[in-house]
Formats: sequence, structure tokens, C-alpha cells
Amino acid sequence: MKISVLLFANIKEYAGTNMLSLDIQDTCTVQDLKDAIAREIPETKNLIQTTIVSINHEFAFPEDIIPPDAEIAVFPPVSGGQKKPNIIKLTDKDFQIDKLIPQIVGPTNGAICMFSGVVREFNSIDNNAGSLEHVTNLIYEAYEPMATNKMCQVASEIRSKWPNIFGIAIIQRIGELEPSQKTIMIACTGAHRNSGVFEAARYGIDRLKEIVPIWKKELDKSNSAWIQGTYIPNKNDN
Repeated sequence: MKISVLLFANIKEYAGTNMLSLDIQDTCTVQDLKDAIAREIPETKNLIQTTIVSINHEFAFPEDIIPPDAEIAVFPPVSGGQKKPNIIKLTDKDFQIDKLIPQIVGPTNGAICMFSGVVREFNSIDNNAGSLEHVTNLIYEAYEPMATNKMCQVASEIRSKWPNIFGIAIIQRIGELEPSQKTIMIACTGAHRNSGVFEAARYGIDRLKEIVPIWKKELDKSNSAWIQGTYIPNKNDN
């Protein structure tokens, strides 16, 4: 079928027109539409995936099917206000907290709440079922594409629950680590201590342990053990 797509802002400038006509399949999704626009206007290839699509004046999502005779628009995220920074990262390298914090602090921020985990050398067996008593190394493994998406989801949930949070950083190490090395950091910034920074940081680490597909393997001189959680995600976790 043939459709017309309304274009706005920088997408319009790249196209040189405010309306683009395309021939698409009847089962074309929003993601298929974005790919088609990138082929039609190669200059938008790196831009199009972050644009927003609306169908009949409602936000549309990658898996949505483009219906016939719909009014379709493509535009960048809406401008306005100071951008609130998110830093989301899986890394096999050490991270420097002092270098990360300035990236999530704004000029009106006076509070930072941070949780940082480190590798324990000795476990309390009563509190860590399946854990080794003496740990010489930890190996963190992640289903990386999904883990990154779910870390982004955790940040979005924090912002939904605590709208006064300004900056969020969620950094997770993967690979082999030794005792006392940092494993994770979750930091939230806000105007003051009552802006939700304490609650948001605590929520962030707890939520990460529930829905982000990351596992750890403990090793000592002669044994190893995978540490498995107990939380089973449900539809509300998507």
C-alpha cells in the first residue's frame, strides 16, 4: 500500500520536504517504516532510530503495524527543558566514580545518593545460600543486549516513581573480578536529600537484582558455584 508520512524538524530538513510518500507491505511495522525511511533518505540512517513515530496522533512503537489510511508522522524527541542525563553501561573495565558523578550532576543539584558494590572475600553462609565461604574471584556474566535494555528500564522506572531525580548512573561490571574490586554503581542526583535520591538508589539496586539478566560465579582455590536468584519476572516487568 502507499502511505504518506509527515516529517518534522531535522528529519524534514534532511528530506527537503515535509511529506514523504512510500510504498510499504500490508504488514509493515513501525520499525520497518523507519528502515524504509533510512533507505529512502540515507542521511537519516543514524538519526532515524531515535525518532518518534505517531499513528493517528498517538505514539507508536516498533512492533505496531501501520494501518491503511492512517495519518503518520515522524519527528525527533520533543524539545524543552534541560536534558536529564542517564549513564547506562556494562563494562569489563574498572570505572572511576569521581569521573562519572560530574556527568549526572546539574547546576541545581545539591544531593547525590550512590550505592556501590564490591567483591566480598568471605561470605556469610547463612545469608548466601549456595555461596562459597572464601572467594578468590568472581565472574560476572550477562545476556548483554537484554541486560542493557533492562538497565535502561530500571532508570525509566526510577524517573517515573521519583520525577525530581535529575541524573542517574547505572554501571555494571562483567568478566572476572577480585575481592575489593567494584562490581556495580547506581547513583541518583537531585536538588536536595528529600528529592527521592535515597529511595531511588535503593530501588535501583533492588530492581536490577530482579530483572537484569546478570549472573555471578564464585571461585575459590578448588571450587566454583553459580549464584542464582529466586525472583521470577512477570508481565508487569516488561
